[in-house]
Amino acid sequence: MTPEETKLEVRSVSKYFRRDGKIVHALDETSLTVARGRFVSIIGPSGCGKSTLFNVIAGLAKPSTGDVIANGASILGKPGYVGYMLQKGLLLPWRTILDNIILGMEVRDVPRKTAIARAMPLIERYGLTGFEQHYPHELSGGMRQRASLLRTMLYDRDIVLLDEPFGALDAQTRLIMQSWLLDVWSDLQKTILFVTHDIDEAIFLSDEIHVFSARPGRIKARIDVPLARPRTQDDVTTPEFTSLKRKLLDLLAVEAERAYEQAALA
Repeated sequence: MTPEETKLEVRSVSKYFRRDGKIVHALDETSLTVARGRFVSIIGPSGCGKSTLFNVIAGLAKPSTGDVIANGASILGKPGYVGYMLQKGLLLPWRTILDNIILGMEVRDVPRKTAIARAMPLIERYGLTGFEQHYPHELSGGMRQRASLLRTMLYDRDIVLLDEPFGALDAQTRLIMQSWLLDVWSDLQKTILFVTHDIDEAIFLSDEIHVFSARPGRIKARIDVPLARPRTQDDVTTPEFTSLKRKLLDLLAVEAERAYEQAALA
């Protein structure tokens, strides 16, 4: 991969914590390269360091070793360089949906009038028309996640981290949101790094999947997804999809067993 193609590079990042007087090795030395405009997923057992890695990339935690490079420069300890959305979208309950969506732009000192002008076409394009003046508690879980994702995208960063954004949704809403996210990603041409525990979701969304080991987390395998784009829910029944799912299940089964043994010994 040439430097011009590289958007994000994680170089030998590791993380140790001190907890109750003991050293916890949360993340082993991890390296990965994400090409510009790619959709890359990370899957692995609970507690394997996926969110720790995201916090390092987002500038919210300093690694014990290593570096994170974006567009050729280190972004360690630089919050705000990437867009970052957690499983809980954290919409502010006292702000309307429109005001929540433009919050990231306001933080970046974009004038309110300009921010609204940028937001309204996306609100219309992605199914939130008529809900602009509603408050978060008045919307369904799926609609709240749409608003949270639009806020993250309108923060206007080329690199976006999504940490299980659909984990709390019911199965039917989750399928709708996956297709919705692919539309947004295709339209806005972001580089996305996505954490999920759902293998089907990872395959359906991604160009490539990185499988993490049990703690201390490290990348055990990198798998390319051979499905053509654009994708539809019909893809999940194809032999290619089923074969890849079996491969990922086999990889994760070993790590799940290791994670269980670690918990038993703790």
